[in-house]
Amino acid sequence: MRAGRKQWIGLAVLVLPVLLISVDLHVLSYALPFISAGLEPSASQLLWIIDIYPFMLAGLLLPMGTLGDRIGRRRLLMIGAAAFGGASVIAAFSPSADLLVATRALLGMGGATLMPSTLALIRNMFHDDGQRRVAISIWTGAFAGGAMLGPLMGGALLEHFWWGSVFLVNLPVMALLLVLAPLLLPESRDPRPGRFDLVSLILSLAAILPTIYGVQHIAQDGLGVLPVLALVAGPMLGVVFVLRQRSMADPMLDVRLFGSRAFTTAIGANTLGVFAMVGSSLFTTQYLQMVMGARPIVAGLYALPSAAMAMISAGLAPVLVRKVAPGVVVGIGLLIGAGGFALLSRLDVSGQAGLLVAGIMLMAGGVTLVLTVSSDLIIATAPPERAGSVAGLSQVATEFGGALGIALLGSIGTVVYRGHLEDAKVTASATDTLGAALETAKGLPDPAGRTLADTAREAFTEGQHYAMVAAAVGLCLMAVLAPIMLRSVRRAASPVRSGGQHATR
Repeated sequence: MRAGRKQWIGLAVLVLPVLLISVDLHVLSYALPFISAGLEPSASQLLWIIDIYPFMLAGLLLPMGTLGDRIGRRRLLMIGAAAFGGASVIAAFSPSADLLVATRALLGMGGATLMPSTLALIRNMFHDDGQRRVAISIWTGAFAGGAMLGPLMGGALLEHFWWGSVFLVNLPVMALLLVLAPLLLPESRDPRPGRFDLVSLILSLAAILPTIYGVQHIAQDGLGVLPVLALVAGPMLGVVFVLRQRSMADPMLDVRLFGSRAFTTAIGANTLGVFAMVGSSLFTTQYLQMVMGARPIVAGLYALPSAAMAMISAGLAPVLVRKVAPGVVVGIGLLIGAGGFALLSRLDVSGQAGLLVAGIMLMAGGVTLVLTVSSDLIIATAPPERAGSVAGLSQVATEFGGALGIALLGSIGTVVYRGHLEDAKVTASATDTLGAALETAKGLPDPAGRTLADTAREAFTEGQHYAMVAAAVGLCLMAVLAPIMLRSVRRAASPVRSGGQHATR
């Protein structure tokens, strides 16, 4: 059955929370220097301010998707909107780094109810293959729209207000969603839901958070008893979680989905693409403001070309998969993204604006192409009654990839940055973050202050070089594997074909 006008208007409502979460992520990136100056977080706290939000999302998306299957996806969407708005107010007025980390965790909990609900509702509103692919490309393009709107909005706010104002932009969007959702979105749920498993929810969180804690702290402080134990305990609890799902009649995660090579490869490509893209934003936003010295509003303008390229890629994806095998499209997108990271690895302290713009345009366009195709392959496997849990799994891959990218690429950058500064024998406070070094440099007389600032910027760009090379290598490896693993997935029928069978082979 083909969707009508009401479904397409409803899609516009579903785009609101997607747009908001993308805005929230990019706004925060541009606010980092101001948060560093205002709250003086340590390197670990700064990473957790960024990381705790996507990791709470990653840990809760799957159970929240399953919960939406049970209580209704529209109902869960509205609960999440109210929770997200409330947490935004608390975050805006946080007086300390620790409280901001805690409120970012609350935002993650609220956000975890939004994302699987939107994708699951799309699955149940658009049953025709062709229409669903277009709807998902619009849904993916909303992330690009957020990437465009976020820096501009953040730059304008940070020019005139304090850093907490970037969280308050969430309130009008959530209010609009609460008004429109009951009017335009149909309710849908699993007609025969199983029981909600609290133990699985706890295990999913217990597997993710210790793993990232271990990665971050080993990179920052070296081997220690607690980080090593965390790094061992997280994967072990992940195995327990999977074993529990295999033994349950109504699992939170249907592990049989991973028997499909296309599904597993799509999840892997999705995770790696977001890993590289989000991890790189930790460097590019700081490079713009702390190395090139761009004002927030100017830094926001630099994001426009890449956001436009991402939106173009999202629109091209449904056309390309009708002409070229999806595995080839994914591989091409990964190679384009890798080319962008290769350019970004060449940035130095001289402030190469053209190279930066070209790199982030290639990166954003290539990765968005991958995300659009892989999201359709993932959601097409879902029976309508389990759309929430599969949508949750898709978003787990997205958010976990982003958070892991920040943790691993950020840790690579931190290790190189600190090693460079320790070799230069600068003050201990300057080895924490680039922001801390620049603040320390302001309090020193010239030429000592200028020398410290220059040394810190050189150390940062050296760390950025190694992180971007790591991202490019990862994408190239996946670009080789994707066409092989997805070779059985045929080109999409033209113009439309119902049933979604192409993604389940």
